[in-house]
Amino acid sequence: MNTSFRRFFFPLFLAAFCFASLAFGATLSKDEVQALRGIAKTLGKQDWDFSVDPCSGESNWTSSVQVKGSENAVICNCSFVNGTLCHITNILLKQQNLPGTLPPELIRLPYLQEIDLTRNYLNGTIPKEWGSMNLVNISLLGNRLTGSIPVEIANISTLQSLVLETNQLSGNLPPELGNLSQIQRLLLSSNNFIGELPVTLAKLTTLQDIRIGDNQFSGKIPDFIQSWTSLQKLIIQGSGLSGPIPSKISLLQNLTDLRISDLNGSEYSPFPQLSNMRLKYLVLRNCNINGTLPAYLGTMTSLKNLDLSFNKLSGQIPSTYDSLRKVDYIYLTGNLLTGPVPAWTEKADNVDISYNNFSIGSQGSQTCQDGNVNLFASSLTRNDSGTVSCLRSFVCPQTSYSLHINCGGKLVTFNGSTYDDDLDAAGPARFHQSGTRNWAFSSTGNFMDNDGGDYYTWSNKSRLPMVNSELYMTARVSPISLTYYGFCLGNGNYTVNLHFAEIMFNDDQTFNNLGRRVFDIYIQGKLVQKDFNIAEEAGGIGKAVTKPFTAVVTSNTLEIRLYWAGKGTTGIPFRSVYGPLISAISVDSDFPPPSENGSSISAGAVVGIVAAGAIIIILVFGTLWWKGCFGKKNTLARELKGLDMQTGLFTLRQIKAATNNFDIDNKIGEGGFGPVYKGFLSDGTIIAVKQLSSKSRQGNREFLNEIGMISALQHPCLVKLCGCCVEGDQLLLVYEYMENNSLARALFGPEEYQIKLDWPTRHKICVGIARGLAYLHEESRLKVVHRDIKATNVLLDKDLNPKISDFGLAKLDEEDNTHISTRIAGTYGYMAPEYAMRGYLTDKADVYSFGIVALEIIHGRSNTTQRQKEEAFHLLDWALLLKEKGNLMELVDRRLGSDLNKDEVMVMINVALLCTNVSPALRPTMSSVVSMLEGRSVVQEVVSEQSEVLDGKKLEAMRQYYNDQSVSMEGPLTSSSTSVTDLYPVSLGSTYWENRD
Repeated sequence: MNTSFRRFFFPLFLAAFCFASLAFGATLSKDEVQALRGIAKTLGKQDWDFSVDPCSGESNWTSSVQVKGSENAVICNCSFVNGTLCHITNILLKQQNLPGTLPPELIRLPYLQEIDLTRNYLNGTIPKEWGSMNLVNISLLGNRLTGSIPVEIANISTLQSLVLETNQLSGNLPPELGNLSQIQRLLLSSNNFIGELPVTLAKLTTLQDIRIGDNQFSGKIPDFIQSWTSLQKLIIQGSGLSGPIPSKISLLQNLTDLRISDLNGSEYSPFPQLSNMRLKYLVLRNCNINGTLPAYLGTMTSLKNLDLSFNKLSGQIPSTYDSLRKVDYIYLTGNLLTGPVPAWTEKADNVDISYNNFSIGSQGSQTCQDGNVNLFASSLTRNDSGTVSCLRSFVCPQTSYSLHINCGGKLVTFNGSTYDDDLDAAGPARFHQSGTRNWAFSSTGNFMDNDGGDYYTWSNKSRLPMVNSELYMTARVSPISLTYYGFCLGNGNYTVNLHFAEIMFNDDQTFNNLGRRVFDIYIQGKLVQKDFNIAEEAGGIGKAVTKPFTAVVTSNTLEIRLYWAGKGTTGIPFRSVYGPLISAISVDSDFPPPSENGSSISAGAVVGIVAAGAIIIILVFGTLWWKGCFGKKNTLARELKGLDMQTGLFTLRQIKAATNNFDIDNKIGEGGFGPVYKGFLSDGTIIAVKQLSSKSRQGNREFLNEIGMISALQHPCLVKLCGCCVEGDQLLLVYEYMENNSLARALFGPEEYQIKLDWPTRHKICVGIARGLAYLHEESRLKVVHRDIKATNVLLDKDLNPKISDFGLAKLDEEDNTHISTRIAGTYGYMAPEYAMRGYLTDKADVYSFGIVALEIIHGRSNTTQRQKEEAFHLLDWALLLKEKGNLMELVDRRLGSDLNKDEVMVMINVALLCTNVSPALRPTMSSVVSMLEGRSVVQEVVSEQSEVLDGKKLEAMRQYYNDQSVSMEGPLTSSSTSVTDLYPVSLGSTYWENRD
């Protein structure tokens, strides 16, 4: 009897046995009835009826009809004590949106073999108490679980199936998992696991199904997988692991389903030897495989799905592949294949050979779609206009300077622009170009494991609460790759606006909102956005976000490609929800189109004139404003309208309604130019409203600066600006609300506000801050120096994801002008020495500040601590001293205990010390910091430059202070800023507000 049969039918057999026994009066033991009461409370299960026996099969204990995927049953074995006593053996509560936590009380059910809580809304950690049970199956797929896998789980010697997919689990895999001697299914995909796969997993010789995709593992695919000789299914997609694919994978002769994709690293991999396998599904996508296609694949008559796309495969398609015409799906997209296109492809079901180097000359095929074969860009041959060869017969009616598409939807008009309809049904290997339009799309892939069939467009069922909702009610979707191709465009610079809204997940407190869609964006073949998550960027599900990019058109063509790199969930709200999704595309030239008679001046001259005129106007009006020639309100309103904002405008009436007329009870913080309030919009969205004091002239400048900066910056690790309001004497900024306030308050605020941050969470926060800064410095269109990176300016959302806030002091990074002539601004204790003392400002000032914050995350205290009548201590000095002593682990917050990854801790400490080097030239870039923290590169050697010699008395005082974590802090928890106070203060007591007033 195979595993799947046993899992689905064995419980039903037990149920039938139980019900038959009940006819003779068997009942559940009283201890287990009492245990069920506690289990129900912990899970949030409210409909169990304890007025009847739980083993009766009545009421809600066991549904009379069991729908696959939504099973609801408490199953008993009633054969004990001559058929008078029952014990619970299986609990199946699937797809019920239970809101509680996992119950440790399960240990009070000594005969329990299966707990299946698939697709609920459970949070918290996996109870270590379960390790003493005799469970056979644990399934927790599709919940909100956090923390690491308890090592105690490895004590369950009877465990055959452990399903933890689609959660938020983190940390390293415990080496003890190698002790699960009977394990057959180990499903860990779509979590945040890190580190290398433990070598002890080699002992799992009973494994039949292992899935580890969509994680953050490091290292190469280990050679020890060769010991999993019973394996039938292996999925390693977007896992973080590097190639090459081990050659000994050939020993896994029982494999029928092999999916490896999107490996890290640049090492080439030869095509693995798979000839002894009876594969049904073979996916080796984006694995850096080179060489030629192996002839033996043509003998694999059992294949249903073959995906070798986006590798470096070259040469011709072997003649033996003629038998593959019966394969349902074949993808050879994005390789270097040459020679003629085989004739057998015309009779195949679905073949995508786009983006190759096939020989298609004047005598060859000149079509982009031949039956079920996608031939788009399958040849490098181009014509004079730059379009791909299969479009060479298309004659451009005129040169265009814009492009507007309502992806997957009907023709709509918005803001004076008409968005073309895009209603083609598409398919697994589909190219579509409609009539005389100057654009087309190419879609590659089928949704694997989808019981309901494929889909390539999606429509929202209810109207979205946004002004331009017509653009977002529909979307085009693709399982692997979706390319929009524009042609007949005038050469020059363009702004490409990609419009997104996540409309496949639900915005509610159910498992339907737990999905994560992640994909990459390429413009003109260049990766411009990696790991893009629509819901994160938009600040929620069903909300719109526009991503602007700059593209240079040089051959009259524009290519926009969205690619699924194996990341994100694949089974929420139902199986096969993943891959890129886009709502609309708008492309406009950054230069005035030439006049029809050609008599106008050149585009470059026009751009220069406009730019010069704009600069002069700004200087004149800026001088007049500074001298008070204009009223503050009118000037601000005009300047606000001049900003190219990607945000909305709110009325004062809306803000007052949201904050209950700025009720003091809704006050959550105080910025440098006014208070911050929590508010609720009419659609239920929670916001944070930052109010500018009418007395603050400095606030005026920071207000405009913050709008201008942050409206142009959108990243998951930056706080999202939802909009603003300028009305009367009220100047307001509206942000997304961050449920867990600031990192400073979570780490070293008053005890009642502190959050227990375990090591994986701290590491995640540190990496998130680094990613946000890397975006500001290196990836965004505007290269920005934040100038005030500190723990109070890092906010935490409901899932403790970090987001950088407060851009009031941010400045554009002007590489040729590094000396700031205006006043120095920032926060002492976080300011880089070259900036604080000499006004020398580069992005390396932010790197220094990040290093200080990283030390605070590790140690759990503020860098600078004032002591009454004594000199302040600096955490950085203590860290440098511990480095000299060779005892850096003393720096670690003792609240973490021993449950931490020492290697990660040492990496983070050394990265922090590298970032705080006195010399800015020796500090790394933030992209290098991210790479080091994620284990993708080695930490550079830290050159220590102790800035002062500590006398014996101060040295002893520091030792006592930093070694005694119970010492209370005196005075302020953070030093004051030279320009602004904290947007989210560490302490919210009355003293703080009195001092502010």
